[in-house]
Amino acid sequence: MAESKDLRINSKVISEGVNRVPNRAMLRAVGFTDEDFKKPMIGVASTWSEVTPCNMHINDLAVQAKLGVRENGGAPLIFNTITVSDGISMGHEGMLFSLPSREAIADSIEIVAGAERFDGVVAIGGCDKNTPACLMAIGRMNIPAVYVYGGTIQPGNLDGKNVDIVTAFEAVGKYHDGKMTDEQIHKIECSACPGPGSCGGMYTANTMAAAAEAMGMSLPGSSSTPAISSNKAAECAEAGKRVISLLEQGIYPRDIMTKKAFENAITVVMALGGSTNAFLHLLAIAHSVGVDLTLDDFERIRLLVPHLADLKPSGQHAMQDLNEIGGVPGVMKLLLAEGLLHGDCLTVTGKSLAENLAEAAPLRDGQEIIRPLNKPLKPNGPLVVLRGNLAPEGAVAKMSGMKKLRFVGPAKVYDSEEAATEAILKDEIQKGDVLVIRYCGPKGGPGMPEMLSVTALIVGKGLGGEVALMTDGRFSGGSHGFVVGHVSPEAQVGGPIAHLKNGDIVTIDSETQHISFDVTEAELAARAKAWVQPPLKVSSGVLAKYARLVSSASKGAVTDSFE
Repeated sequence: MAESKDLRINSKVISEGVNRVPNRAMLRAVGFTDEDFKKPMIGVASTWSEVTPCNMHINDLAVQAKLGVRENGGAPLIFNTITVSDGISMGHEGMLFSLPSREAIADSIEIVAGAERFDGVVAIGGCDKNTPACLMAIGRMNIPAVYVYGGTIQPGNLDGKNVDIVTAFEAVGKYHDGKMTDEQIHKIECSACPGPGSCGGMYTANTMAAAAEAMGMSLPGSSSTPAISSNKAAECAEAGKRVISLLEQGIYPRDIMTKKAFENAITVVMALGGSTNAFLHLLAIAHSVGVDLTLDDFERIRLLVPHLADLKPSGQHAMQDLNEIGGVPGVMKLLLAEGLLHGDCLTVTGKSLAENLAEAAPLRDGQEIIRPLNKPLKPNGPLVVLRGNLAPEGAVAKMSGMKKLRFVGPAKVYDSEEAATEAILKDEIQKGDVLVIRYCGPKGGPGMPEMLSVTALIVGKGLGGEVALMTDGRFSGGSHGFVVGHVSPEAQVGGPIAHLKNGDIVTIDSETQHISFDVTEAELAARAKAWVQPPLKVSSGVLAKYARLVSSASKGAVTDSFE
């Protein structure tokens, strides 16, 4: 770094002038020297924690990022933020805190970086909410930044077959249906998660990591490199170098996270058959950078992009398998060659997306994980936006792996996940039913809980694809089957899903993008008039704050929108 070039933008306020002696005195206590006060101050946001395998290794990665910053002329400081494990919080009240954790992570990074006046940030995440939260904070602050994904977990192995966390959830359904013994389910429990890294299929963590790479906010290969790979530590060191380079070049997150960059992210998510949570998170990230992104953009792009990836939960392979045949860069190289990506988008390398992909290896010859574009799994993306008298603001269906594109059946309505779970275990849900779980939206949950345990029970009982599930809550990236989530407006605010009754005939059509129930406008108006809004389920603490501030799922379920 040239001595004449002062890269300190924000940190100058705590490094210059006699009035700043107390500020510098405190920094000396953590290791700063006279020379460090002449350097740009870079925060390394670590989501390290022992509460989940997704993040258990990230402290070591943060140290590597810190070294990368220091070796390239910066003054680095590691700070931590929280994480929760979606897998561990699934199926009980802990899941209410999952989506709110995204806001807490984003807020805490913004708070620390703002208070300490960092000139740049390297953020390292793992579990589902880490990636969107880090990118939301980066977008709000708009200081030079690089995001690093902690990496995917290796598949577990049981009797020569790959198993993962979704195997464990679905085993519960098989167990309750008498198809699995105590010994068999215990073996799955002990084999599903062999070490560090985020859940290994094209679930939410890997989906959002791929989206971040497609947007240009992480280094090439970041999203598919496994957690245990030595390349991950090298990537963190390179991220430390790159953030200094971004400062030198004057490249900021909002220069990278443009509307076209979000379109690239949606394209990759559709091609890979990613999680429905991508809708919530990409909308929220777009809000943080002032980009006008709507559900209509997802549907517009879906119609242009084929589903190519045979990845779990609806397919056969894990993210590590994809990495071994060329990874996300190989997929993006294929998509770019077909004109499906904006190659001129800027990235954190300082180069365009097309320039990065020119250096990437193509997908390995003979591989069967990514289909050729002329023989896709589906001709269009599998994440479908639905609208109709049940969801005027929209709902999201995941149709990957589904042969049935239209479902018509009577509603079985439950006002909580617990009640629906009990009904499934008692065999009250039968082939042809539309299982409805409501009052589980952002406000009604509160926290918009995921329904992986419910979908896993349905699949485990052999009803996958034979029962439709509709909710104003959301689904884990590990969920599959005929599932519709994010129904908006949610029941808590009087959305039409609140006025459904048992036996109402529900139609879900992914080809016409329609979701409705067979009720006249007059009857619907009468039901709406008779409806009484229930009180929020919490009156104090973080969930109460969240329920009062959070927007509709159709707007990304953000808490800083005050329109």
